[in-house]
Amino acid sequence: MPKSSLARPHARTPLTPEALETLERVARTGSFAGAARELGKVPSALTYSMRALEEALDVLLFDRSSRQARLTPAGEELLREGQRLLRELDALTNRVKRVATGWESAITIAVDGIIDASALLELVRDFYRLDSPTRVSVREEILGGTWEALASGAADIAIGITQEHLRPPGIEVRRLGSVPFLFVMAATHPLAGSAAPLGEEELIGIRAIAVADSSRDSTPLTRNLLPGQQVLTLPSARLKLQAIEAGLGCGWLPEPMVRSRLREGWLHARPVAGRAPSAEFDYAWRSDPAGFGRARRWWVEQLARSEVQRNFLSCSSNPS
Repeated sequence: MPKSSLARPHARTPLTPEALETLERVARTGSFAGAARELGKVPSALTYSMRALEEALDVLLFDRSSRQARLTPAGEELLREGQRLLRELDALTNRVKRVATGWESAITIAVDGIIDASALLELVRDFYRLDSPTRVSVREEILGGTWEALASGAADIAIGITQEHLRPPGIEVRRLGSVPFLFVMAATHPLAGSAAPLGEEELIGIRAIAVADSSRDSTPLTRNLLPGQQVLTLPSARLKLQAIEAGLGCGWLPEPMVRSRLREGWLHARPVAGRAPSAEFDYAWRSDPAGFGRARRWWVEQLARSEVQRNFLSCSSNPS
């Protein structure tokens, strides 16, 4: 057989969906004549297309020592992979058709680590029920990192923005809700034996547990830390809760996150003189018309629901 694929390295290989379908029909019927009848073509046309495919690939696809058209091992491998490729092509075709109806190909959602993961996943599950072709990516951020992901274009929607920002054109911001915070410590911590308000002098003398801001391009934010205070910095609120329960220090956590641990006696909360903190959280999205499709619209509509907002800020107390 001529080395066609080597002699013409830039020649177009006739490995098309039609050629793969012909290969499958010939293998299934056992003859070019049978395949030709099913396809409504003359046998010579099928024979020519299969010989052209063999020459292009420089392999024998059919064992011609038999009266039947039997595949060689190379032909069987091509058939297996070809069937897989045809399935993927069909899926891609359907996906493109759905995208043409207004669905984005992908959407990225940045969520602050304070957002309840179970509530977020429930909303993702509801989205998948729409049979949308849009691929969903979720990235967890902390403090300023949530806004930064949106403002930089790395995310299309941000949930759990915790501070005011300059709002450039093309970004819409709405209130998600507020969450009260408590200053907590392990029940075995030396400060846990009193309900009296803590003063600044006492706070400076204890180790604070903080969550690191995930901002990359801006100055990291810090909250409720005092100059000179020893600090253990951790990557998530859930890990912060575990560290506090382990007696490694004290810190502020959302009341819903620690509610059950306080009730069960694992944690103790003390007021701090002059502070009764609560945090306001927002959600925001990029509203540029070029990218505002049906997926983003659906998420924005869901985030406006009061039930969804409450669930997002319920701050599950299960450490992860």
